[in-house]
Amino acid sequence: MPIHPATTQEAVPTLNGQPSRWHDSPSPNLSKDHFIQRDGKVFAGQHYILDLWEAAPLDNLTIMENTLRDCVDICGATLLHIHLHHFTVNGGISGVAVLAESHISVHTWPERQFAAFDIFMCGDATPEQAITILKRNFSPQRVDIHQALRGIVQP
Repeated sequence: MPIHPATTQEAVPTLNGQPSRWHDSPSPNLSKDHFIQRDGKVFAGQHYILDLWEAAPLDNLTIMENTLRDCVDICGATLLHIHLHHFTVNGGISGVAVLAESHISVHTWPERQFAAFDIFMCGDATPEQAITILKRNFSPQRVDIHQALRGIVQP
């Protein structure tokens, strides 16, 4: 969708009858592009991949949605939309919280007590804080965490 010349915002198309949302457009001014500068590095964002083992409940849509909302809040992110799909065969859930800062996605296998979360955020958001919420709400016996810095600017 083209950017109106008098503004730096663009409309996000309406989805499933939901009203349009507005967000800041990428700016040629690098100081406002939401890249992170830390420890001598410049990068787009932090990406956490979490595997939760022996976790429960992983088949409850209400708990999953509330958990995602809590994660967004504690991370200081901006929620744009949540979409969750509940599979009828095993009760698993796949979904995403779309954020102005990027996303949190989830896929669960309740029959294996396993959940895979993907947390990627840019700007001032603190995605590592979501880990505490996920541990509290799903009580996993084991959590495997991988972190990556995305979009590292090369000198």
